[in-house]
Formats: sequence, structure tokens, C-alpha cells
Amino acid sequence: MTDVGLHLMGAHEIRVRLGGISRQRTYQITSRVDFPKAIADLEQGKVWLARDVEGWIATHRAPLSESEA
Repeated sequence: MTDVGLHLMGAHEIRVRLGGISRQRTYQITSRVDFPKAIADLEQGKVWLARDVEGWIATHRAPLSESEA
């Protein structure tokens, strides 16, 4: 069976995925023109498609070292 669910990321998940960067740095990154557009702006904040964020990370960020992961 294939998982066809919609996988989303909020700012907190992006922070964690980028190695625990600050909230301010997360905002700076997610505001970049080359960062994927949020698919919704909820009361609790914006959300992005996880596959779009992961694609951006793979293209723009160096892999985390084992101690950072």
C-alpha cells in the first residue's frame, strides 16, 4: 500500500530539520524568494508541503553533520 497522505511542515519542523536554528533565522529563510511558497497561512502560522521544503534543503543547504542531526 502506498502512502498518499499530504505531508506538511510548519516553522517549528523546518527549524528542527535545519539543525535547530533560531526562530528569527527560520523566518529569514522562509521569507526568501527562492524558498517554496506556503500552501496555507493558518492561525498558528504558515505551512509548507514537506516535499517542497526537503527539495529546497537538498539544493541549498549542506548536509548536517552527525552531531547536528
